[in-house]
Amino acid sequence: MTLQILGISGSPIKNSNTDRLVKAILEASGLEYEFVKLSAKKIGPCRACKQCVEDNICKTKDDFPALAKKVKEAKAFVIGGYTPYGILDSFTKAFLERLWSMRHVRGLNRRKLAATVITGISPFNVNLTSLQVGRELLLERMVLIGQLKVEGNIPCLTCGNGTDCRMSGVPDLFGEGAVASADKCIRVEDQTKLWDKAQRVGQDIGDMVRDDKTRHRMTRKRMRNLGWLTPFLLMENFMLARRRRKNIRRVKV
Repeated sequence: MTLQILGISGSPIKNSNTDRLVKAILEASGLEYEFVKLSAKKIGPCRACKQCVEDNICKTKDDFPALAKKVKEAKAFVIGGYTPYGILDSFTKAFLERLWSMRHVRGLNRRKLAATVITGISPFNVNLTSLQVGRELLLERMVLIGQLKVEGNIPCLTCGNGTDCRMSGVPDLFGEGAVASADKCIRVEDQTKLWDKAQRVGQDIGDMVRDDKTRHRMTRKRMRNLGWLTPFLLMENFMLARRRRKNIRRVKV
């Protein structure tokens, strides 16, 4: 059957919180879906060679061109990442960079429905990363249906040395003398409001893919709710236009 929604996770951890929430959205959609684990693929960053300009096909010989075909086929996709050292993980970042090959002239991802899942320890870093990823998808002219933010876990809890390691984050999060153990890990299923939101986002995506009228109505509603992103995009466009005007004046002089 035709692939309708594609789920992508940049988390390298087996069956991670990020994985499970991405899958929850896919399943709630009721659509034909596929889940891709980026850590199981070989996908490097964009090399800015511009060989994709004419045909929107990346010429780098790795796993991205095959994945790009699935992105192109799907009407919606869910992207999940996490925030090591407070920034977006390299698996997800590389994938997002490579979407540039699908952008030129034709804009192959225009009007695709999208949702994001970002996991991390620091609410500030998770919010900032979620904003950055959402901004990139909007620049691809996708329709951003929802952004979900997951409270994650530090690897020190399960690395085996988290209790005694001088660099451990366990004392910072749980207090001096705290013992590192897996039972301190937070499960995404126990973040009930977030889990319920994932169900709603998945159902909304499913309804929008199945019915064009629902899609148009809900797209307008979602774009109104994402108005907080507008100032960032307007400021960026203003700065670009200002820079171009300065360059034109230099050329005339």
